[in-house]
Amino acid sequence: MLKLGKYRHFKGKEYEVLGVARHSETLEALVVYCALYGKKQLWVRLKKMFLEKVSVNGKKIQRFKPIK
Repeated sequence: MLKLGKYRHFKGKEYEVLGVARHSETLEALVVYCALYGKKQLWVRLKKMFLEKVSVNGKKIQRFKPIK
């Protein structure tokens, strides 16, 4: 389960996860989140992508990390 709240993208910007939605045709889980900078736009990303690790300088790190 994905906790609601603030997350930091591995590139440094912060976002707030608002919830998890389902694609109307594929039923894939999508994370709905809002940028905490600029125009505070809403975004969606496949949940599996939101939670996956990415390779940075040969090291695997979380794409989004919760902010405590």
